[in-house]
Amino acid sequence: MIYEYSLGGKWLALLKQVAPSVVRVAVLRDPNVPSGNVLFRAIQNAAQSLGVEVRPITVHDADAIERAIAAFARSGNGGLIVAPSGSASVHRDLIITLAARHKLPAIYPYRYLVAGGGLLSYAPDLADHFRRAAA
Repeated sequence: MIYEYSLGGKWLALLKQVAPSVVRVAVLRDPNVPSGNVLFRAIQNAAQSLGVEVRPITVHDADAIERAIAAFARSGNGGLIVAPSGSASVHRDLIITLAARHKLPAIYPYRYLVAGGGLLSYAPDLADHFRRAAA
């Protein structure tokens, strides 16, 4: 849980660094992922000190994601934080496309999402963790 807690605030701070005009952030998350709830609370706590409004967007199916991101983007000055979940990974191409289409700066939980077209990620090197665990 410490991992998720520390990353939540860092993600929001990095998003504000690359896009200072961001005043609203949608957090794409799956509420059924227990660590996601801890992560969301960390983002909410960091948001207060950064003057950012945080809104959750539940990640389940493609249509719901598309509608929620489009509705969120209408208000302007927004950004996205994509929390790690199986649903976010399954819908990664859609999420990356929607972020670009709506000009929403976004931070992702894994490097492969940036390799797939996302703007920014910040996370430990998971492959390195697995190598070290094997030792």
